[in-house]
Amino acid sequence: MSQKRYTPGFKDKAVRQVTERGRPVQEIADRLGVSAHSLYKWVRAVGPSKEERRSDELLETKKEVQKLRAELRRVEEERDILKEAAAYFAGDPD
Repeated sequence: MSQKRYTPGFKDKAVRQVTERGRPVQEIADRLGVSAHSLYKWVRAVGPSKEERRSDELLETKKEVQKLRAELRRVEEERDILKEAAAYFAGDPD
């Protein structure tokens, strides 16, 4: 039994219905007459690889750490200024 071959254009349109329109894979597969397994494979093939997803997550994490460090520096500066102000106002006016 030979497998049915689909054109890259057909595969692309099927995948776009799943990824861009958010339609369920099973629904699209039934409508187009392809197996859900094949459609899942096509969707996975155009999606980011596991390594790409990890590198994206790592990049987002690094950005968040940088942002949090900057915020920490700002808060520490504010704290130091408030300490100095409290000491000034609590001190004896000579």
